[in-house]
Amino acid sequence: MTFVEPIILRGRGVRLEPLALEHEAGIAAAAADGELWKLRVTSVPEPQDTRAYIETALKMREEGSRFAFAVIDEATGRVLGSTSYHDILPAVRRVEIGWTWYARSVQRSHVNTTCKLLMMGHAFDTLQCHVVGWRTDNYNFASQKAIERLGAKKDGVIRGHALRRDGTIRDTVMYSMRSGEWPETRAQLLYLLGRHESA
Repeated sequence: MTFVEPIILRGRGVRLEPLALEHEAGIAAAAADGELWKLRVTSVPEPQDTRAYIETALKMREEGSRFAFAVIDEATGRVLGSTSYHDILPAVRRVEIGWTWYARSVQRSHVNTTCKLLMMGHAFDTLQCHVVGWRTDNYNFASQKAIERLGAKKDGVIRGHALRRDGTIRDTVMYSMRSGEWPETRAQLLYLLGRHESA
């Protein structure tokens, strides 16, 4: 039995479903919304690499190290992006949330907050994780701010940690949240989403 079992998570018009080859066209279209593969600090696939991107995610799922989701608009069925549990460590009940990106047209909307609420809720409440982590490029300041807005704590920086798509070597900023911090975070995320809905 794997630690992260296939599941569909739903909330506020957003559906997270296990990433599959049938999502190839939708993933390519979402990435094209803003030509996101041109950003140095993201994992978004270039159009010709979309199938390989999905196949890699499926291989990592088989190995138990990553579980990728397609992010879907419930009303239209449109793929909005992708996000994953990764660096899954069942023995210590820890997962990280990452490989996250969204079409430019839904960035700064309720989509990311909703996805994080669903994934953190599943990790802490269903999988009974002790810790949820995040990691990001030291130059991805938008990602760092978004992670900090969730209430995650900065653990530190791993220097010279990974290759970027342009071949340069990045430092990785690490964050985490413990299960005892989740209730307060959940209340804050629900408050933020409530404000968005009433705006």
